[in-house]
Amino acid sequence: MRELTIRSVILGGLITLVFTAANVYLGLKAGLTFATSIPAAVISMAILRMLPGGTILENNIVQTIASAAGTLSAIIFVLPGLVILGYWQGFPFLTTAAVCAAGGILGVMFSVPLRRALVTGSDLPYPEGKAAAEVLIVGSAEGSESDENKRGLATILVNSLLSAGLSLLISMKLVAGEIARYFKVGAGATGASTSISLALVGVGHLVGLSVGLAMLLGMAISWIGLVPYFSQGVAGADAAEIAGTVFREKARFIGAGTIGVAAIWTLLKIIGPIVQGLKGAMAASAARSAGDMLSLTERDIPINTVGAIIVATLVPIAFLLWQFLSSTPIAGMAGPIIGLTLIYILLAGIVIASVCGYMAGLIGASNSPISGVGILAVVGASLMLLGFFGRGETPDETSAMIAYALFATAIIFGIATISNDNLQDLKTGQIVGATPWRQQIALVIGVLFGSLAIPPVLELLNNAFGFAGSAGAGANALAAPQALLISALAKGVLGGDLDWPLLGLGAMIGVAVVIVDELLGKAGKRRLPPLGVGMGVYLPMALTFLIIVGTVLGHYYDKWADTCNDREAAKRMGVLAATGLIVGESLFGVAFAGIVAGSGSDAPLAVVGESFEPFAMWGGTALFIAMLWWIYRRTKREALA
Repeated sequence: MRELTIRSVILGGLITLVFTAANVYLGLKAGLTFATSIPAAVISMAILRMLPGGTILENNIVQTIASAAGTLSAIIFVLPGLVILGYWQGFPFLTTAAVCAAGGILGVMFSVPLRRALVTGSDLPYPEGKAAAEVLIVGSAEGSESDENKRGLATILVNSLLSAGLSLLISMKLVAGEIARYFKVGAGATGASTSISLALVGVGHLVGLSVGLAMLLGMAISWIGLVPYFSQGVAGADAAEIAGTVFREKARFIGAGTIGVAAIWTLLKIIGPIVQGLKGAMAASAARSAGDMLSLTERDIPINTVGAIIVATLVPIAFLLWQFLSSTPIAGMAGPIIGLTLIYILLAGIVIASVCGYMAGLIGASNSPISGVGILAVVGASLMLLGFFGRGETPDETSAMIAYALFATAIIFGIATISNDNLQDLKTGQIVGATPWRQQIALVIGVLFGSLAIPPVLELLNNAFGFAGSAGAGANALAAPQALLISALAKGVLGGDLDWPLLGLGAMIGVAVVIVDELLGKAGKRRLPPLGVGMGVYLPMALTFLIIVGTVLGHYYDKWADTCNDREAAKRMGVLAATGLIVGESLFGVAFAGIVAGSGSDAPLAVVGESFEPFAMWGGTALFIAMLWWIYRRTKREALA
């Protein structure tokens, strides 16, 4: 059966360019990315069905390539920090691509030995891996079942057009992009806000109600508790300025502490299962070396080859680190710094690959708190530099240390993103009967495609909008929330001005949420993911509110789907509908960035002035609600067709 073919690689690469661009934009705007496996599988099936000899395994390779590249785009949670700190003015293509490629390839290699431990040898649910497999199986079937594929593709296209159309109206100022109200609370202030965004509703539909409730709790902690408390007596022109300043300078760091505790707790919970799984994987490898034959579906890239690739990849990484250090005031210490960093990358990479692979199996790649792992990685890298080399004797040396910590973390982040995705794809492959080593090669190919696509999109968005917190950032600057936080953490640790009590308070909140979540689990109640609470504290309400709305809509849609004759097909249609909402707005955002960059105007498509703002707000809200009603009504109709 056709599997790793030239046309599957080409098709996967073309889909990659589109979805990677969309993910980079959404991640910088909202701090969230979306899984590309299922939409890539649907598009691949629609195209390969028109070509002779298309197979389910060939479709699986396409979605594997697109999934790897789309996931690698989460590297934008770190790299923009170099621009925010002023160390980079843009994104040099070769350096940025090489960082993405090196980290991504290590992510594939580190997770190869984990396949037996966490895929074939565990009962982890892998929700997105199983969903992608179901889509592939349905799409490959003959007869009436193939109609689902056509209706699913139509749903993605219709919702993408609607989402992009609403974004166009927002860019024309005919619809308000955000609604916010701030008000005084005693001597302090707080507020409430929401975006008008179909993409955020789509994200909420996909992450599920438990995550939504956790984010709702985090949002309440932040805006009902932390912001009013810490804003008492703070000076400012108005309530909006006071609340915004306190949120950025206080609440976000508390959220980082909560995320850090939640990530550490996750690691502690999975050490035992991973050790047992690795023992089983090593036993199977020994049996193969002794001459036992394995079926095609159990053959990975040979472990000796994996080790050789890991060692070989460290050579360009060392060169990248040297190149980065060579023009800095700490170039004289390049040798020991690089040596220590390579050891840190290896050790942290092994741990991170295990943690992220387990999290993907538990809650899906889309829901995995990769940014929480990034927080731990940058704090670890910063403490490593601080412990061995100090903060630097001059401000320039300290600045170089901070930038270097971010640069090294970017490589580790590549490991995290790909290992988070890799096992999810291998689970899909296991269900449809794919050959693991071919999928692992496809993952490497996807990493290379993504590495080529990410730098120009980052450069385009930087030139068009800029990033919040960077010099010269305008009113339309992209929030880049994770990059802003991670760079602030590195600056705080190495600069000596990190407000540790805020992180400590966040850690205490995290411990409390972990305890509550465990008690709920033992009682058989709905869980309260601690990482979701941390993200609710950390992310602006304008981004989280509609995600929470989306989780509620998705929950009730799934309850309706449970009443259908084919409830799984009905739920898949909901997933595809949500995916279309994300893709349309994200791709419009990339196109709009090009228009902004070419025109030199922040609002090149605006057709009305500020006097139209009240109509844009209330009329836009009514239109938004009507569109959501129609979208879910249409999705239900298609699910029943």
